[in-house]
This record gives sequence, structure tokens and C-alpha cells, in this order.
Amino acid sequence: MNIEIHDPALEERVWRQIRAIGAASAEEALLHLLETQEEQDRWLLDDREAINAKIRRGIEQLDRGEGISEYRLDAYLAELKARPA
Repeated sequence: MNIEIHDPALEERVWRQIRAIGAASAEEALLHLLETQEEQDRWLLDDREAINAKIRRGIEQLDRGEGISEYRLDAYLAELKARPA
């Protein structure tokens, strides 16, 4: 199979990905990207109910006015990232 890329921006993204993962070829980079996407798809399918439950809970919290204001959001996310795992 031969794949032609006619969009220069897309071609640059492919090259950037090749460099980022240290791939020896576009084929190797494509394989890496497909494996990563397939893993993400499996995770989403396996955890769909839990993910949807969390989304519903978040919407319910927002409806009750329990959300974080956009002015406080960046600081809140920084606090979460700083917490030890």
C-alpha cells in the first residue's frame, strides 16, 4: 500500500511524530499511532458506563451550582497536578 500526503501541514505532523517517537520510518510511526488509538478505543469501550456515570455526576453537580468558576479553574487544576499520586 502506498499513501500519498498532499497537505503540507499533515506531512509536517507526520514527520514531527516520527521524530518524537524515534521511529525509523513513517510505517513505524503509523503502527505506533494505530496501537495507541486502538488502546484508547478499548479503554473507552471497556469503561463506557463508568465514564458516562462520571459525566452525569459532573452535570448534576453543575446543575446544583457546585462547579468551579472559570477564574478558579486554572489554580484548581494546578493544585491537582501538584498532589502526589
